[in-house]
Amino acid sequence: MFKIVKKEWLNKEICLMDIEAPHISKAAKPGQFLIVKIDEIGERIPLTICDFNKKAGTVTIVFFVIGESTKRMGELEVGDYFRDVIGPLGQESEFLHEDLEELKTKKYLFVAGGVGTAPIYPQVKWMKENGIDADVIIGARTKEILILENELKSVSKNLYIATDDGSYGFHGLVTNVIDDLIKNQGKHYDHVVAIG
Repeated sequence: MFKIVKKEWLNKEICLMDIEAPHISKAAKPGQFLIVKIDEIGERIPLTICDFNKKAGTVTIVFFVIGESTKRMGELEVGDYFRDVIGPLGQESEFLHEDLEELKTKKYLFVAGGVGTAPIYPQVKWMKENGIDADVIIGARTKEILILENELKSVSKNLYIATDDGSYGFHGLVTNVIDDLIKNQGKHYDHVVAIG
């Protein structure tokens, strides 16, 4: 059993939870995922590890309430339990296998939309912890559904925001921001990671 120790609605459709999972948090790396199962008959749901805290023994998940299983997950509260949490699974970010000094010589851009913001956060956080600068663009249809702005602001060199309706930040798509940065602001990037 895996206890929910924090629950926060990032907006009306997207929920963040911290789950007690000491063995997973100790082994987790940016880019990996886990699988949660609410109860014996519940569906297995793969989710990105958005963050992990080795000291507290927790992992953070972010999910979009869209189907029956994620609706049931959204009804869980602090103190409730997941029957199973399996992980970390999958291949960690390729950056973890590259030479740190070489990484520091290049320019990086991370681009995400919607819940795609969750998988970029641990990678940008890892870069910041290792002295590597990265610019980040996050986008959403409206300001109300934008997520993890403060978290990404704290770990990115520059954070750019785009909303389709122009309610916050750049009016347009994240791809329009990329064009503006490269064509109008003279930015150059050696490596771009886009998710969403």
